[in-house]
Amino acid sequence: MKKILLLIMGLVMTPMNVSATEYKEGTHYTVIRDTASTTPEITSFFSFYCQHCYQFALSEIPKMKAELPEGVSFKQVQVAAVGGKMGEDMSRAFAIAQLLNVEDVIEPALFSAVHQEGVRFTHLDDIKRIFVTNGVDSADFDAAAASFMVSSKVAQMDRAVSEANIVGVPTLIVNGKYRVETGAIKSYDEMRQIAYYLTGLK
Repeated sequence: MKKILLLIMGLVMTPMNVSATEYKEGTHYTVIRDTASTTPEITSFFSFYCQHCYQFALSEIPKMKAELPEGVSFKQVQVAAVGGKMGEDMSRAFAIAQLLNVEDVIEPALFSAVHQEGVRFTHLDDIKRIFVTNGVDSADFDAAAASFMVSSKVAQMDRAVSEANIVGVPTLIVNGKYRVETGAIKSYDEMRQIAYYLTGLK
């Protein structure tokens, strides 16, 4: 898989009030495919090894989950291409967390381990320790890690990265059709507002 760049977003962390009528294709968003998903959705592509993704997860993901427009679903995709071999294991770890329904606990724990504690993971067993420390039974982790469901989730994430032509993280894809562009925006708040606006487009 091609190398994924970490976006140096340089966003000012203060709200910007920008009218939706000012959101322009080619400036604020890009059409990446001809057809949209059957239902409105926002997908956040991230890497546990990306500092900007960590900040985005801390400040913006909770807001997005709380204020999504009615009828809009929210998904997250861990990008395996960041972090080499451990990037692949991080995708598996995220899939395990989803399968065991502990992602709300494990996601911040993994981000913190990498960016606050400076943990250097070298094997999936290293990641397993984070799960166990946060209350996941060791046998449950092993069973999930070896399951078809987790392998399928990992394959789905890899396919989503390829289909969306992800070249940097964090990235928001809306309705499977639109990519929010960061070059012209001034805040994470504006990034969210553009995503919400795009959920209404077909």
